[in-house]
Amino acid sequence: MKTALRLSAFLLVFLAFACKGDKATGVKAVTGVAEKAAKQVTQSTVYKLDSGKLNWVGSKALGDSHSGTINLTNGKLAVVGNAIQAGDFMIDMTSITNTDLEAGKGKEKLEGHLKAPDFFDVAKFPTGAFEITSVTPATGVADVTHNVKGNLTLKGVKKSITIPANISVAGGKVSAVSPSFTINRTEWGITYSSGSFADLAKDKILNDDIALVLELNASIAQ
Repeated sequence: MKTALRLSAFLLVFLAFACKGDKATGVKAVTGVAEKAAKQVTQSTVYKLDSGKLNWVGSKALGDSHSGTINLTNGKLAVVGNAIQAGDFMIDMTSITNTDLEAGKGKEKLEGHLKAPDFFDVAKFPTGAFEITSVTPATGVADVTHNVKGNLTLKGVKKSITIPANISVAGGKVSAVSPSFTINRTEWGITYSSGSFADLAKDKILNDDIALVLELNASIAQ
């Protein structure tokens, strides 16, 4: 199964406007070389994504930040018993939206910049993708029941990433919500205004880390 996770919206960190908000904080996601996706087994039950989104926060080095969402679509999960065994979903990069600015006051300009080649280049890469490689139980962390490992593709770059999540499987429904976690946008080739790649004045630097919160709901496919 393949899910195009358009995790693009996360990277809205590249804010070109000064706006007060929450800084991009959270558990740093572990990344690495892409791995082989888990295959759906014959005894699994398929669940279809009903709704899903990525909430993002991006910030400047001096602390100003912006927030928004990105929609997840066309997702499927394979469940054996009460455990997710495989799955994938699409991330609609064209749906990147800012939620802290008002229409006519910078919102449209920021959204347009995030969709441009500087950042996610949605004309060339309209979708991202996430495919599960493993889901393992987690202990010792409040509101985290599992660690979801999978391949995240953004702007044509595929990397392994591990996401902490609170997962519930009951009554023909699956819900998953992650605590805030961060990814380094430059690992996916998004280097605009990164202090790691250019000698910039402090007020021009955008933080490499983007904070994300994953939310999804699915039900047994009919």
